[in-house]
Amino acid sequence: MRLLKGVLLHYLDFNSVYCLLSLRNTKILAEYFKLLDVHNTNTLNDVQFGHFMREVTTFGEKEIMLAFDMLDWNASGTIGFQQFYMLVCILLSSQHHVEKSFIFRHSRPVFELLDMDGGRTISPAEFQSAAFLFNLRGHALNAIFHEFDVSGDENLNYKEFKMFAMACIYMQEQELKERLLSFRRSCSRKSTTT
Repeated sequence: MRLLKGVLLHYLDFNSVYCLLSLRNTKILAEYFKLLDVHNTNTLNDVQFGHFMREVTTFGEKEIMLAFDMLDWNASGTIGFQQFYMLVCILLSSQHHVEKSFIFRHSRPVFELLDMDGGRTISPAEFQSAAFLFNLRGHALNAIFHEFDVSGDENLNYKEFKMFAMACIYMQEQELKERLLSFRRSCSRKSTTT
């Protein structure tokens, strides 16, 4: 998933450590939300949400509607600012390549977001269908899912999901170390050739 160039979200100050917006930028986002809320109901319906997502992301129609359904926690057909804020933080964490850190820092709300049927567990189907939000792709998803399904019931409860979140942050740190090492190697090669 990508944010389209030049959209407002690129200019928001996103804290990559805590995966949150600053207070000033949250106020800006609240004003933006009010502009999107043309019916003055303090909510966005699926049409308003879809329009917003098509204007700022590269998501397809199916992904947009799935994201809306996931965020519509009370099945009212609308989302409020709280859900909108969470979506924007997910989009920005993806843009800043800290999706795994977002999952770790906000494991409870992410778990509840992925638990689409409200059964207090995440099934492989729920995990697979919602993984696009966090740039989790490929056949490795099933392997990851089964690796953390300690109870063997083919569902992740919150404790198992929390272990997954901790592993995510560890993997992200390892990826960062590898990139840094690769960068240092390329810099040292350049300095030896000159």
